[in-house]
Amino acid sequence: MKITNGFDISASALTANRMRMDVISSNIANAETTRADFVNGEYVPYKRKLVVMNSNEQSFSQLFNKALDGKAESNKLKGVSVAKIMEDSSPTKLVYNPSHPDANADGYVHMPNVDIATEMVDMIAAVRAYESNVTALNATKSMFVKALELGK
Repeated sequence: MKITNGFDISASALTANRMRMDVISSNIANAETTRADFVNGEYVPYKRKLVVMNSNEQSFSQLFNKALDGKAESNKLKGVSVAKIMEDSSPTKLVYNPSHPDANADGYVHMPNVDIATEMVDMIAAVRAYESNVTALNATKSMFVKALELGK
């Protein structure tokens, strides 16, 4: 086991949660964007993006059994990573606004499938996860400092 595993795990989580916050910020910024793409001769509204995270580790029992067999991979990347950024498949919202330039013949506009309240809740969760990983990183650093003080 490397002495920096705790740093590596926290760093991967910080990177993944920063990406999550960036995507949520993009969703909020585009909550009113009705012309995000041009498909089949017409404009389509922005579609909400979601971050899918992936664990970089095996299960505890698999890691434990490998360690017992002496086959542990100490230099393998640990923590989490962003597996992909995907579009939310929920339908767009139809809003009645006949004065909007993108309104159809009936006066309805296809608006993005972004709900600001949901995005704010997701942002709070991402911020809390980020803060938790900063705390874990600081705890790891504190343990290293105490271990170095023992050697004096």
